[in-house]
Amino acid sequence: MVAKQRMKVASETYNKNVTKRGKVDKTLKPAEDKMPVGPWMLGLFVFVVIGSVDSKCSCVLIKSVRSD
Repeated sequence: MVAKQRMKVASETYNKNVTKRGKVDKTLKPAEDKMPVGPWMLGLFVFVVIGSVDSKCSCVLIKSVRSD
């Protein structure tokens, strides 16, 4: 039963593309948006940036307390 449904869908897709002649996409799967950076790399970058800002603020606060 499943094979008949699959053939029916494939046949309908083919029939839609018959009239396009030369303008059919190479693939019928939709294109996925790919992130240029993985989630782990992005997390590491955010961690380093926030960590460096935090340490810089700490140094500035310590220096301002000592100078008073």
